[in-house]
Order: sequence, then C-alpha cells, then structure tokens
Amino acid sequence: MKSYMAKPEEVKRKWFVIDAEGKVLGRLASQIAKILMGKHKPTYTPHVDTGDFVIVLNAEKIVLTGNKLEDKYYKYYTGYPGGLKEVQYKKLMQTKPEFVIYHAVKGMLPKNRLGRRMIKRLKVYRGSEHKHQAQKPEKLDIE
Repeated sequence: MKSYMAKPEEVKRKWFVIDAEGKVLGRLASQIAKILMGKHKPTYTPHVDTGDFVIVLNAEKIVLTGNKLEDKYYKYYTGYPGGLKEVQYKKLMQTKPEFVIYHAVKGMLPKNRLGRRMIKRLKVYRGSEHKHQAQKPEKLDIE
C-alpha cells in the first residue's frame, strides 16, 4: 500500500473563523498554526501547503497567563548601532493586539518558503467584524 502524497493542485482550502475572546495566547496560536499547516487534514503532506485560511476575531481580548503582560517583551532590532528596542506586551496589547497573535503563530510555523506562504492565510482582526463574509467561513470552537 502506497502512502498518499497531496499535490498542490489537489488542495481544497476552507475558511475558518475563531473567536479569541478569553483564550490563552500560546494555546490558541498552536491550534491556529496546526490549521494553517494542514495538520488537521488526513491529506497532510509535509512538503505541500495543505492548510486552510484562518480568521481570528477579538484579538484584543486574548489572555496571557501568569505575569507575562508585565514581564514579557517583544524585541526587535532597528538596524542601527544600539538599536535594540523592547516593547512590553502590555503596551503591545493596547496598541497592536493583532500583531501579538500574528507573532505567536508565525513562531510556530516552519521557517522556510512554506511557512511564509502559510502565514499569509492568517487574518487577525481587533473587533468582532471581518471582511471575508463572501468566503463563507466556518466557525471553529477551540478550547
């Protein structure tokens, strides 16, 4: 019996909507990454992008456990000498909560061409409204 290998032209993509209200950031991000990679499908093939689209709503209502709001920092480098910048997650949650989810999910995807293609299918929104009604997204409950 041969193993099934999905071909890029055979992949059928679905759209899912996830409400992030009250969800823990890391646990939600790992579930989203799994969907983006296509690991929830029986046709999953590691070298083929078999994942689906994910729309995340209510990004500002995500929960960080413990004392991470004060203790955790997002670090980035500007490119200039001494240009290491740190932003506390508390401030990041107030200004760009979409980025917090995006960054967490991106860290859980493969670090290659496939991962860069997968992250483009993640749509994160601050409120409970999104502009993808035409795709008829399916509501997905993640614990």
